[in-house]
Amino acid sequence: MNQQGVSEICFEETYAVSHDQTARSLFARLPHGREYAQTLIECLATGYLVAVVESICVREMQIHIDATMEVVVGRTVHIEHLGPIPPMTRLRLRGWVEGLGERSATFRVQAYDDHELVLDGTVTLVAAHRASIESRIATKVDALEAARGGGQRG
Repeated sequence: MNQQGVSEICFEETYAVSHDQTARSLFARLPHGREYAQTLIECLATGYLVAVVESICVREMQIHIDATMEVVVGRTVHIEHLGPIPPMTRLRLRGWVEGLGERSATFRVQAYDDHELVLDGTVTLVAAHRASIESRIATKVDALEAARGGGQRG
C-alpha cells in the first residue's frame, strides 16, 4: 500500500438513490424479511447506504495498492444514519482519510441530501495480502464442502 497516496485521499461526489435500494425492496428479497417488508418505509436501506459509502472508499484506496499482491477489505464501519433518504434523492458524499495504520486507512465520511446531513461516520479498510485472504477463503470453502459430504475441492 502506498501510504503517502492513501493519506492524500479526499473525495466529493454525488450518488442517485434508486427505487430498488429501499428498505422495503431489500427486505422483500431476504427470507426472514418478506413477511414484514411491505410495512417498511420507501427510503434508502441503511445496508445500502453502508455499501455505497464503503464502495467509494474501496475504489479510492484501490488506486494505491498493488492489486496482484493486495486486496482492499473492510474492517470496521461506524455510521450514524441520521435522516430518511427517499428514492431518486441525489446524495452528496464527502470523505477523506482521517487515520493511517501500517496496512489500513480510516476514512471520515459524510453524506448530505438537499435538506440535511444524512450520514456521518468512519470506514476502516485494510490492504490485506491477497494470497493470505484467498487461502483463508479456500480453507473455509473446503470445510463447508466436507461438511456437506462433497469432499475436497480439486
